Amino acid sequence: MPRRLSPDQIAHYNDNGFLGPLDLLSPAECREVRRHVEEIEAKLGGQIQKRCQIKAHLPFPFLTDIVSHPRLLDAVEDLIGPNILCWGASFFQKEADDKTFVSWHQDSTYYGLEPPDTLTAWLAISEASIASGCMRFIPGSHNKGIYSHEELKTHDNLLSRGQTVKGIDESKAIHVPLKAGQFSFHKEDCLHASHPNTTNDRRIGLSIHYVAPTVRETNFPGASAMLLRGKDTSGHWKEDMRPKVDFDPACMAELDRVLTLYRTAPEKRKKAS
Repeated sequence: MPRRLSPDQIAHYNDNGFLGPLDLLSPAECREVRRHVEEIEAKLGGQIQKRCQIKAHLPFPFLTDIVSHPRLLDAVEDLIGPNILCWGASFFQKEADDKTFVSWHQDSTYYGLEPPDTLTAWLAISEASIASGCMRFIPGSHNKGIYSHEELKTHDNLLSRGQTVKGIDESKAIHVPLKAGQFSFHKEDCLHASHPNTTNDRRIGLSIHYVAPTVRETNFPGASAMLLRGKDTSGHWKEDMRPKVDFDPACMAELDRVLTLYRTAPEKRKKAS
């Protein structure tokens, strides 16, 4: 029996490649998370998404608590099974009246995972409305294979390489607005994008990446993940360290090491081809 999701919700995810909204944090809990994020940003002197990438949760106990939240893991278990690893998390932030956007893409083009079965939970830390640039999905696109992507780097695209699928029929896109504290799920090969934020408040989201132990990283050796539930039955991932305090020095160093691996892996593949 499912722990959290209904059979209809599970079928919707499998048929369409995405699901949401789903409730996780209360308004008061979400306000506290946002306060903590913005406190960290004040110390950093800028957006957390610019300093803490790929494994944004790694140096902060409160973010590790979020990615391992029991109610969230119950829903994850309904979709990928009882053995759950979290290999990464990234912030996606748009300031008030912000021109930044996310182009149409599939995560499979740069994750390097085999099989390409990452389940991503996108948690709204502030409201992600249609006006503020919530996630948009193309239903069923996860069953069409890998689309052709072009790297169209622009200042306003939040994707680091500007990976873009052209020619998408926008009339088929489904918006999934989220209240603060809600989340959505999507498969890594489901086409998704988001518009700019036209509101007077920040749009802050945390994207969390879960896999079953049978999934492995092929871009580079020594990939790591946090075992959050069950057992690591395959041994493809090294165990991530856990933070003791905010800005845990060992975890910050590991975050920077991993970011270098993810950034250089695509270039190494190009040179080898």
